[in-house]
Amino acid sequence: MSHVGVGPRAVMRAVAFLTTGVLAVPALAGCTSEDPAGKPLAEQDVAAAARARISDGGTLRWAVDSVPDTLNAFQSDADATTTRVAQAVLPSMYRMDETGSPVRNPDYLESAEVVDTEPKQVVVYKLNQQAVWSDGREIGAADFAAQWRALSGKDSAYWTARNAGYDRIEKVERGANDLEVKVTFSRPYADWKALFTPLYPKDVTGTPDAFNDGARRALKVSAGPFAVKKVDTKGDQVVLTGNPRWWGEPAKLDEIVLRAVPRDERVSELVAGKLDLAEIDPETADEVTLAAGPRDPATGTPLMGPGGTPAAGPQGRSAAEALRSWAIANGSDEEAAEEEVLAREERGEAEAKARRRQQALSGFELRKSLEPAYTQLALNGAEGPLADERVRRAVARALDREELAEAVLKPLGLPAEPVGSHLALSGQPAYADGSGALGEQNAKEARALLADAGWVPGGPVKKKDGEEAAGAEKDENKDEDKKDEEKSEGGDDGTYIVGEDDKNKDDKNKDDKNKDGKNDDAGDAKDGADRESGEKHSSGKNTAQGGAPGAYAPKGTAAPAGAAAAPLAKDGKELTLRFVLPSGPGSGTLRTVADRITDMLKEIGIGTRITKVPDESYFKDHIAAGEYDLALYSWPASAFPATDARPIYAKPVPAADGSLNVAQNYTRVGTDQVDQLFDRALATLDQKESRDLLRKADSRIWAAAGSVPLYQRPQLTAARKNLANAGAFGFGTPVYEDMGFLKKGAQGSRPTAPASPSPSS
Repeated sequence: MSHVGVGPRAVMRAVAFLTTGVLAVPALAGCTSEDPAGKPLAEQDVAAAARARISDGGTLRWAVDSVPDTLNAFQSDADATTTRVAQAVLPSMYRMDETGSPVRNPDYLESAEVVDTEPKQVVVYKLNQQAVWSDGREIGAADFAAQWRALSGKDSAYWTARNAGYDRIEKVERGANDLEVKVTFSRPYADWKALFTPLYPKDVTGTPDAFNDGARRALKVSAGPFAVKKVDTKGDQVVLTGNPRWWGEPAKLDEIVLRAVPRDERVSELVAGKLDLAEIDPETADEVTLAAGPRDPATGTPLMGPGGTPAAGPQGRSAAEALRSWAIANGSDEEAAEEEVLAREERGEAEAKARRRQQALSGFELRKSLEPAYTQLALNGAEGPLADERVRRAVARALDREELAEAVLKPLGLPAEPVGSHLALSGQPAYADGSGALGEQNAKEARALLADAGWVPGGPVKKKDGEEAAGAEKDENKDEDKKDEEKSEGGDDGTYIVGEDDKNKDDKNKDDKNKDGKNDDAGDAKDGADRESGEKHSSGKNTAQGGAPGAYAPKGTAAPAGAAAAPLAKDGKELTLRFVLPSGPGSGTLRTVADRITDMLKEIGIGTRITKVPDESYFKDHIAAGEYDLALYSWPASAFPATDARPIYAKPVPAADGSLNVAQNYTRVGTDQVDQLFDRALATLDQKESRDLLRKADSRIWAAAGSVPLYQRPQLTAARKNLANAGAFGFGTPVYEDMGFLKKGAQGSRPTAPASPSPSS
C-alpha cells in the first residue's frame, strides 16, 4: 500500500514549526552560481520506440489499485485511477516532462503567456484550431469560464475538493477570436500553468448538479486520444477506447483496460496472462527479473539470476543435497526411504509448478525508475514529547537517512540518495538540499537536545496501573486501537514495544539461544523478529548474556558504537513514542524502515511502541486523526509546490467549533514565517525569486523537524516485453496515443543497458 495520496495535484505536502530565535538558517543553496536543482536521479524506463515500429490495434490490460468512485478529478473522492483516466481522455494545457517541469501540450495549446501584469495579471491562451470535443464542438472560452466558476469557491453548491488558483481569477472571457481565451487575475498567481489541467467540458462544470453527479461514472463528452467506453464496477475495470474525433497522432491501441487488481494478486494475474502492465512490489520484481534472464534452451530454466548471479537450482537445492536425497531414497532404511520418495515427488511437483510459473513470466521484463513521490517520517507535534521542537529535532538528528535510503533502493539497483527537500525532488526547478538547516546525523547532539528539554537517562519513573509512557496513545482511544490491532495481519496483537523485550521474561528464555549467542530464529516473536516483515527488531538481543552492549564492561568503559543509550525519563515518565504502521502485505518496506529507525532512536535513549493497524484505517483513523507520534507515509512531488505544498505545511488554525483545522498538515506543526514565504512565492511572477522563496521555506520546515524526508519511492513495473512506451514513467506524463505493441521483427532491438543511471558513490 503506497499511502501516497490521490493524484499528482489532488493532495500534496506538510509544514513545520520554528521557535523564534532558536535557529539562524544558513545561507541558501539558491545563492550559489551552480544550479542546486541537479538532475533526476533516475530516468524513465518505458521501452521508448518510434511510432513506426508499433503495430496498430490491440488491447493493453493495465493493473490499477481501484475502479474510481468518480471520474471528476476535482472531487474529494478522486484517486490515482481518476487521474490516469483524465490524462487519457481530457485536455491538458500543460503536461510534465522528464524533470517534473510543466511543458505546453501542443495538441491543445499553441501558446500561453502573461501579456499584462499591471494593473492586473492577464494570461492569454491560444488554442489549437483543431481541438474539439467528442461531440464536435470547439474547445473554447465557455469551457474555461465554466470550470473557473465551478472551482472558484464562490458557489458552495459545487462539491469541490480544492479551489487553489481558481479563487485568484477575476474573470474569464473570449479573446480576439474563438481560439483565444483571456484570463484576468484579481491577485498575481505564479502557478497559473497549473490551471485548466484537466479541462472538463462545460456540460460537466456548467451547473452544480452536472458537476456533482454528471461525471462520476461516465464521461459522455471528452477530448483526448481515448474516450471512456464504460466503468464496469462489477468487473472491476474501466475500459477506454479510441476517440474517432481525435485530431492528434492516432492512438496505436484499440483499447486500454484499467483493471483493479490488488498488489498481492498481480503476479498471479501476470502468470495467468491476464495483464500486460502492472506496478509490483520488490519481491515480485525479483521473480520477474529472474524469469526474464537468459535461459537454458534445453530445460527453459534461467541461467542467471538478478544482477548476473548464477540462478539457484530447483527449489534452491545444491548438488550435495540432491545426492543425499538419492542416497536416503535408495538406502536400507525402508521407512526413511519411503518418506524421502514421497518428499521427492512433492518437490518434483513444486519444481514443475515453479518452472511453469517462470515460463509464464519470461514474457515480461522489469522496468524501474523512481516514482515522483517521497517517503517521510512524520512527527506529530500536536501534544506530548514531540510538541517540544527540541525533541523533534533530536529524533531527526538521530536518523541516518543515507542508511535508510540504501536499505530500500540499493537492493533494487536504484540510486540511493536521501531526499533533501520537502517541496521538490532532485531535477525539479525548485529543488535544493535544505537539510543543512537541521544538521547532519549526530547522536551526541541529539542527546544534548533531549537533555536540554529535560529528558535525562535513567530518571525516576512513576508508573501507576494502566498509565502509559509519554507519547503513547490517549486512554480514550485504547479500545478502538485494540480493535485495529486485533485485525492487523501477522498473528500478533499488533503492538511491540522496543526496549521492553527484556522485561518479565521467564528464566527459560536464557536458554533460547544458539551456541553462538544469537537468538533462535524459530523462537517466540518477542525475541525481536517481526513475523510480518521478516526483519530483526531493533531490540533483538545480540549479546552473550542478553544485556545491553557494554553492560559487563569495567565501570567507566565507554559503550561501543551503536550501543543503546539508557532510557530517558522526565516527570516520572519514560520517553516512549508511539510508532504507527500499516500491517498489509504491501507494507513490508515501511516496516523494514521502521525497524531501522527504532534502532537509531534507541541509541539516543528513545523507546518506540510499534502499533500495526489495518491498511484501511491507517491513514483515516490514525494519520489524519492525529493518533500517532511517529508514522511513515508518502507525498507526491508537484510541479507547482507554492500552490500544492502550502496546505501540507500551513500553520493549523482554530476552527469555529474550537477544533484545529489542519488541512493536510498531519504533523500539526506550522509557523507564520513559512506561511508568509509560501504566500510571497505564490504572488511573484519572477520564477527565480519564487524558487528562492520556496527554498527558504523548505529550510525552515527542515529546522522545525515536523517531518523528515527519507527517500524517493521506487517505481517497479512488470511489462510485457513487446509493449512499448509504457512502464516506469518517473516524472513524465504518459503519452497514451504512443503506447502499443511492437511489430514482429521490431522486438529485441532495445538496448540492454538499464535506463536509470548507476547509483552515485
